[in-house]
Amino acid sequence: MPIEVQKNETLRSDVLKKLFEQHFRRPPEHVQPLQGELGGSGRTIVRLAAGSQSAIGILYDVREENVAFLEFSRHFLRHGLPVPQIYADDLSRGAYLEEDLGNTTLFEFLVKNRAGDDIAPAVIEAYRKVVATLPRFQIEAGKDLNYFKYYFLRLAGIPFNEQALENDFSRLTKFLLTAPRDYFLYRDYQSRNVMLRDGQPTFLDYQGGRKGALHYDIASLLYDAKADLPPALRQNLLDHYIETLQSFIEITRDAFMQHYYAFVYVRILQALGAYGFRGFYERKSHFLQSVPYAVKNLRWLLEHATLPIALPALTAAFKNIVTSEKLLAMAAVPKKQNIASIEDAPAAQTEKLEVRVSSFSFHRGGPPKDE
Repeated sequence: MPIEVQKNETLRSDVLKKLFEQHFRRPPEHVQPLQGELGGSGRTIVRLAAGSQSAIGILYDVREENVAFLEFSRHFLRHGLPVPQIYADDLSRGAYLEEDLGNTTLFEFLVKNRAGDDIAPAVIEAYRKVVATLPRFQIEAGKDLNYFKYYFLRLAGIPFNEQALENDFSRLTKFLLTAPRDYFLYRDYQSRNVMLRDGQPTFLDYQGGRKGALHYDIASLLYDAKADLPPALRQNLLDHYIETLQSFIEITRDAFMQHYYAFVYVRILQALGAYGFRGFYERKSHFLQSVPYAVKNLRWLLEHATLPIALPALTAAFKNIVTSEKLLAMAAVPKKQNIASIEDAPAAQTEKLEVRVSSFSFHRGGPPKDE
């Protein structure tokens, strides 16, 4: 690490130590980095501790997201929602201190307590608590399709008709906009953003929240690619969510389901776009390890879910995805009963992206002006 960068990181770390000392009335004795190399948020995350007291320190330069997280946290806490306590902040330096929720995410709890599709009852109970909490965020508290096209379909070598696909995107968007969207949209309601402590869930990473439809967040949780929930469990959890939702608002199951699978498809499109950008384009192969699970979800949807609108070009692209030899090869790794086996599997081969840049100039003045 260059000396100047190292010096800057030390100064930033000192801000967190100062916040810790202000809150706990004693300096931290240990500072432990927590953010792994596989993260994509750009945040520096550390655990600060002194004796039995500990906190999580965050350093992030995007002020708007920091403000959003802190304000959402305080708002949710006023409504009694399970989110971390905010101990202290220094927004001028991109730093804040929050409650230490331990080390176990819902995803990690799932990985350690399953054998294939056999998932321990304690995990299922944790998921039931998580889906039952979602309506409280949505009601009490009140990326883009082209990303998929250019960074997944094109780089994965999936054939598609550009204009026909644009037409389907337009139809799908118009249909999604017919769903009521006056609710809090968490936007990243998935198993890695839920911490478990004594069997109780606490939630993180809601700073991107905004108003939206009910369907997207539950789709994000149940179709979280690497979580690879069995279809029967997904259905059971969806039923539990709808039953809980009905205690907050008047909504029938049929009305909810009219838009649900369209949002599931959008969530998978968003995820595949992200995997393509990070994996094929940025060549971070670990992101491609999630692709086979997303493809598996797409295959199930094509076989079991019917949309109320016709999307012929998009459906054809989906069928090409689930039959793609290149994508099928990504799943051809030694399979163990535990989902964690994918972490140690050989990284998928990716195509080398070639970019050609050309330029020209006018040798005598600028271009001719239109008369």
